[in-house]
Amino acid sequence: MLIDIPVSELPNWQGRNPRPEDHEAYWERALGELASTDPAQELIPASFSCPFADCFDLYFTGVRGARIHAKFVLPKNIRSPLPAVFKFHGYAWNAGDWFGLLGYAAAGIAVAAMDCRGQGGSSEDTGGVRGNTLHGHIIRGLDDSPDNLLFRHIFLDTAQLVRVVSGFPEIDENRLGAFGGSQGGALTVACAALSPIKRAAPVYPFLCDYKQVWELDLAKDAYQELKDYFRWFDPRHEREEKVFTTLGYIDLQFLAPRIKAEVLLFTGLMDTICPPSSQFAMYNKIRAKKKFLLYPDFGHENLPDCDDITFAFLSKL
Repeated sequence: MLIDIPVSELPNWQGRNPRPEDHEAYWERALGELASTDPAQELIPASFSCPFADCFDLYFTGVRGARIHAKFVLPKNIRSPLPAVFKFHGYAWNAGDWFGLLGYAAAGIAVAAMDCRGQGGSSEDTGGVRGNTLHGHIIRGLDDSPDNLLFRHIFLDTAQLVRVVSGFPEIDENRLGAFGGSQGGALTVACAALSPIKRAAPVYPFLCDYKQVWELDLAKDAYQELKDYFRWFDPRHEREEKVFTTLGYIDLQFLAPRIKAEVLLFTGLMDTICPPSSQFAMYNKIRAKKKFLLYPDFGHENLPDCDDITFAFLSKL
């Protein structure tokens, strides 16, 4: 069964979405805004407890003044600075249970899991954009300035989280990693592009090659908002090229060349949510050390051994 381009073409796929001419300047400006944002971090002991680690609710300020929440687990009995990993969650979800973070802590690795602003966790969404705010974070800000795209801010939140955690005296800033699936895979890529992490393990990353997703007629499920946007705001597709070019600012294939971390990508070839070609449009632009693992019979679902392989990969930090 073929739901995408032939597998043999994936290693050479360069994507369909147009790249904005000022993409590099856009992200340098964004990082400048982040650099001027005082994170004002706060660590609050969590109600959850663990015998071998301390658990905290971590709050910090992201761009546009939003207070962002993350769960932070720090191993006890620290004798020297520890590695840290950052876990990112799927679209509309949250940081998950504390239990899911304890394996890393048991291995002597600090771990932080961020709630994306405006989704299912405790982070703040300061809003303030023109246009649609009812459905979908991809299109939030699309009818405003590109500097107001919501995923721009969320990508920057990943970098602010790294900045905060790597500044703790218990953490070795030279041993940082990131992981997550779907939107979490996308934010892992964004984190690797915008932060000095060393290892990244994205699982079927979202937010790549929007136009290819559209042309495969897969603007449904997680990408349904693309179809909704055209039906509501551009029913004759008179602005189609402009729309996809603007989305190019938050298309991870164009941030991928910034990555210096070693990358391990997981892709299911039956994935109709985040099609393989969209993922490889991003992966093929990574210039750092990289490797991919393919699951021919799996889609956007649990991939056997994925968590174990990811843990082994990040444990080498």
